Amino acid sequence: MVTPPTSSLSTVTAATRQPLLYAALAFAAGIASGVYVWRPPLWFIIAIVVFAAAAGYWMRARPILARVMGHAVLFWLGCFSIQVRPPAAFPDIANFSDGIEVVITGHVVRTGILRDDGFGALRQTLDLQAEQVQREEISSAVDFGVRLTLYSREAQQADAATAPRTVLYRYGERISATAKLRPPRNFRNPGAFDYQRYLEEKGIAALGTGKAPEAHLLPGFVGSRLELWRQAAHEAIIEKIHALWPPPHAALLDAMVVGDDAFLNRDTRIDFQRSGTYHILVVSGMNLSILAFVVFWTLRRLRANEMLASLLTVLLSIGYALLTDVGAPIWRAVAMLTIFLGTRLLYRERSMLNAVGGAALLLLIADANALFSASFQMTCVSVVIIAGIGLPIIERTSQPYRRGLRHLESPDYDASLPPRVAQFRLDVRIIAQRLTRLLGKWLPLRMIGAISRAILSASEVLTISALMQMGLALPMAWYFHRATIMGMPANLLAVPLTEVLMPAAVIAVSVSYISLAAAQIPALVTTLALDGITGMMRWVGGLRVADWRVPTPDLAVAAFAAIALFLAVSLAPRRRVLACAGVAMLATASLLLAFHAARPHIRPGVLELTAIDVGQADSSFLITPQGRTVLVDAGGHLGFVHSEFDIGEEVVSPYLWSRGVSRLDAVILTHAHSDHMGGMHAVLTNFKPRELWLGAMPETEAVRSLLSQTQALEILVRRPRAGESFEYGGVTVRILSPEAGSISSDKPQNDDSLVFQLIHGNSAALIEGDAERATEHRMLAFQPRSDLWKIAHNGSSTSTIPELVSVVRPRIAVISVGARNSFGHPRREVLQRLAASGASVYRTDVNGAISFYLDGSSISSPAAALH
Repeated sequence: MVTPPTSSLSTVTAATRQPLLYAALAFAAGIASGVYVWRPPLWFIIAIVVFAAAAGYWMRARPILARVMGHAVLFWLGCFSIQVRPPAAFPDIANFSDGIEVVITGHVVRTGILRDDGFGALRQTLDLQAEQVQREEISSAVDFGVRLTLYSREAQQADAATAPRTVLYRYGERISATAKLRPPRNFRNPGAFDYQRYLEEKGIAALGTGKAPEAHLLPGFVGSRLELWRQAAHEAIIEKIHALWPPPHAALLDAMVVGDDAFLNRDTRIDFQRSGTYHILVVSGMNLSILAFVVFWTLRRLRANEMLASLLTVLLSIGYALLTDVGAPIWRAVAMLTIFLGTRLLYRERSMLNAVGGAALLLLIADANALFSASFQMTCVSVVIIAGIGLPIIERTSQPYRRGLRHLESPDYDASLPPRVAQFRLDVRIIAQRLTRLLGKWLPLRMIGAISRAILSASEVLTISALMQMGLALPMAWYFHRATIMGMPANLLAVPLTEVLMPAAVIAVSVSYISLAAAQIPALVTTLALDGITGMMRWVGGLRVADWRVPTPDLAVAAFAAIALFLAVSLAPRRRVLACAGVAMLATASLLLAFHAARPHIRPGVLELTAIDVGQADSSFLITPQGRTVLVDAGGHLGFVHSEFDIGEEVVSPYLWSRGVSRLDAVILTHAHSDHMGGMHAVLTNFKPRELWLGAMPETEAVRSLLSQTQALEILVRRPRAGESFEYGGVTVRILSPEAGSISSDKPQNDDSLVFQLIHGNSAALIEGDAERATEHRMLAFQPRSDLWKIAHNGSSTSTIPELVSVVRPRIAVISVGARNSFGHPRREVLQRLAASGASVYRTDVNGAISFYLDGSSISSPAAALH
């Protein structure tokens, strides 16, 4: 006879107190407030003392009021901690970053990574702690981090056997390299990724480029032997992965298992993002949780006691975090796992939210700035959703039935179970009884039990996946501008396959150290799981609905989503009707984030032109007096630059989303050079404009690809030509170039540019693309007098001829140009001509995104711009 456990359907229906969770929320609120509301530190100290004294005074007489005072203390502590944090101390490298080559001596702190640059050369990227910089004859002792890229042409050598091989520099080695240094620079637009701060967090103060043959290994070792071992182990695991799986699979497993994304291409990343399964591709808390669960479950099955199993699981998790070298996200997951397993040992299994709050509080005390990290926020929200909403719902729905599937052969077990679970067991036995004639006495009951467990497991995965998609809708919309509508069905298959893939991959790599042949079995299991994930990801990612992008949510919608999440967590353990109401509110918030059209941030009745900072490229945003939104060019890399960084996706689109734009009325491509059309594919996909206006376009492969995309998206293509004039959105559009049938070459030319003037009342703006002298001489016939002039070709001397300057007579000239570009743009003679005409000159490399407003009679200053 089996002794039944005490169990009921209401295991977690009673709400439990989570003091550490509320403490973490109060501390986080203080940090957030302290960033935006500065006060002298003494004020916060006084507030802390006063509220702490009040909490102590009311502790016995009014405990609720005392708790409120205690949370207020934590709030003021949060304010104090963020305002007294020491500023980041990074050296000024201006003396070494003026474009002149220097000789850097230092030691490697991150082993180099070799890649093909796409032009027959190899590039090695490594992190170097500089010790000395020599410029000409002067040497200076320094101490700052450099992310150094060394290029080698050896991939083009005819005789590979005799060609010199690139030396891969490893951690701790000292090297000397000739390179050009430059400071990291952000694209200075609203919504842009803070690349400079990202590098600062990794200790990088400068970027450098040099030639691999001019780098030399020096004697000596500088660094930690423990870190040397860690990086060597990391590299050894990657070597094993590439020995067990072909390159496409190995690249994915590098990222999923050990957090190395060096071999991933951009298309793969985007496919995972579109399908809502990107969290599977990167080492995260989920990967660690899966491995920890497998380790803990295995140790318990091997009869290890709970304390030993918990200790070994934590130690192995720490070892895994060390090997992956992912950084803060994985260590946060280790901290939360450690606290959770510790609470289990104290017989507090129902206090997961308390454990999450405690871990978050400790992390914020250690680093208050972590609060503003997207990974920190999403990690905490994910765990809160699972622990605070998912588990209470599962405990009262599927879990009682899962427990009811134990010991199906024992009717005595039925007596202590809730009536409907006992009835469920009876139904299972009746069905099994009818199958005994076909399958024998013992098989039917076990088979039906296994099928029932699989169905219940699938329902739990679906429930958690749905709740995760709803709960993470706000950070996904805010940071990544994605509404992962297909995330729930995609994760329904991807998460269980990941639960198979992770332990199978770890087993395969571990066994390969003993025998590569024996490792083929778990490697095959890994391959099948990986093929299932990628096949599903490509199918879901290929659906048009998977491309649903959203602008930055309005503050009211964001606040509603945050409140909905809080209420869903608070109500989940309570009565069924309240729990359903909380989930319904969360679902409503996620739908609002996906489908509520944010209002674009515009000034009605005026013509706006914003020059977007896209580096040494060109992109401008127009809003007409009637609210029509128009993008002119989409930036891109110069033709000789090979990079997977998509300026349209990473720079132009975030700016438009930050302005609340979800769809463009028109996109204008002035001409087909890569620094104007490189980002166009992403812009068309993300904003699905109604019209595309084109300059003179030779039939190149890039142009054909773009036209094919416009046809698939059902975008109307217009080809306005010189002499045309029409009304659009409350402005008069005058086309000044190109002339009809004026394609002069089978390759794109600057003089192919679509040049036009926008006239609003008595004010006008002139936009030239990259038009050069020949086009500008023809433009003189139109007498394009304009208040605002978007200068052609980044301020090159091939444009902005003196005759046109005297005709246009601009009040303001704006130049889109990259900082420290190799062309010397804008040219001095161009700046002198504009200054002589009395124009005020603004540049994106100096001013970032610059907005100007023409109201029909005057033009506003950039001081009133939206940025």
